[in-house]
Amino acid sequence: MARRTAGSLPSVDDDSPEGQRLDKWLWFARVVKSRTLATGLVRNGKVRINSQRLDKPSHIIRLGDVLTIAVQRQIRVLKVLSPGMRRGPAKEAMQLYEDLTPPREPQAGGERDGAGASGPIEFELGRGRPTKKDRRAIDRLKDDFAGC
Repeated sequence: MARRTAGSLPSVDDDSPEGQRLDKWLWFARVVKSRTLATGLVRNGKVRINSQRLDKPSHIIRLGDVLTIAVQRQIRVLKVLSPGMRRGPAKEAMQLYEDLTPPREPQAGGERDGAGASGPIEFELGRGRPTKKDRRAIDRLKDDFAGC
């Protein structure tokens, strides 16, 4: 006897040409690595559709909807261009949406690429780790401030 799983039963909304489940679309569009992560993202309130916060991963998205997604310390704004048929390669996934995310402005002092407001950070050659003498000076400095 063949065994059926819950994922093998087609839903009326899943096969609709004009709409698709939100968690499924996020996975097809490669916004997240798994459908479980997509479900968690929606349930935690990290996704908005047309400026409305959602908590149901089963919400049906339509063509032209604008999604605002908070993922990995950044906010992405995506306009739905088409429903996904499968989770394909990245180039295929990029055809599902138009990225409306505004370009990030450089932040002063918090840059990780080494180029701050005053230019690239320069290091002295051979001065990577603190020496034993440097460590002792740091310890003395900490002890001085610990008594305050």
